[in-house]
Amino acid sequence: MKNIKRIFTLGAIAASMALTSVAANATEHYKVAWSHYTGWEPYALLESTGILAKWEKKYDVDIDVTLINDYVESINLYTSGEFDACAMANMDALTIPATGGVDSSAIIMGDYSNGNDGIVIKNGDSVTDLKGRNVNLVELSVSQYLLTRALQMNGMSERDLGSVVNTSDADIASLFVSDPNGATVTWNPPLQTVRNDKGAKLIFDSSEIPEEIMDLLVVRTDASDNFKKAITGAWYELMSRLNSRGKDADALIAEMAANAGGTEAEFRAQLKTTFMYFDPADAAKVFEGEKAVQTMDYIRQFSFEHGLFGMGASNADFIGIQFPGGKVLGDKNNVKLRFDPTFMQMAANNKL
Repeated sequence: MKNIKRIFTLGAIAASMALTSVAANATEHYKVAWSHYTGWEPYALLESTGILAKWEKKYDVDIDVTLINDYVESINLYTSGEFDACAMANMDALTIPATGGVDSSAIIMGDYSNGNDGIVIKNGDSVTDLKGRNVNLVELSVSQYLLTRALQMNGMSERDLGSVVNTSDADIASLFVSDPNGATVTWNPPLQTVRNDKGAKLIFDSSEIPEEIMDLLVVRTDASDNFKKAITGAWYELMSRLNSRGKDADALIAEMAANAGGTEAEFRAQLKTTFMYFDPADAAKVFEGEKAVQTMDYIRQFSFEHGLFGMGASNADFIGIQFPGGKVLGDKNNVKLRFDPTFMQMAANNKL
């Protein structure tokens, strides 16, 4: 992550060094990966605010929070075992680590995309104008899911396109800007860049499919409860500060904007299209509700139909998805993705 210059009093420096020493000598060590996205920018603040160090000390763990500039690469690194947790969307949690055999649990419901993902084109006014076009997106991600949903709602399919071009999220904005006939599907902050390009028009966004694109913290199920409690406690302490709507929150938002490479006004605009769950009780209810089951059923069907479960899957039941109360979609003997509200509930009840 970027090193941000700060001025501390000698007392604050001493306190920070003491906490760092405790973390370094902790008995458990864990690594968390995140990538640039409006709802995930708070991960950089966990360390810069000192909040994470406090929770590391409480649970005797050392947690390294690392920015990975390529979203899909961050998930691949998690899947391969380089990281113990990763910020990712619900569909990607199913189609990459779960499909790869990694037993994972979603323990934090950070937000859902309420316009933060969108389809932008030049020389066109609607989804139907995508006909025959090449569309740049991160293949096998929520961007492809969003595109398919938009096409379905307009009586089209991917067969009506020229082609779907797999593109790193790090390159999408620059490629779109340089293409006079560009068409792309992406998320913020690159979405804001492309939609502001000359001649560009946003023709569909995730507000038209509310609550379907969930942004989560996914951890290895066998990671210790100490780690899960520490990262969840730190997250919701930060969420409380961000939701205070005072000078402290303003300063934190300004820091996130700078880290994301944009202006504060741009970042605040992105926050308006991100439904953040500041309250852990509200976040836990999402996992406990029937809507989450319905959404994941829809997503698993989409994933199977698009071959995202791999050659070994004969139907959409190939992977088991577990919800609170023991409900499972798919194979109960092959559960690889779990929606676990335990630690959010503990945060809500002040028991962390």
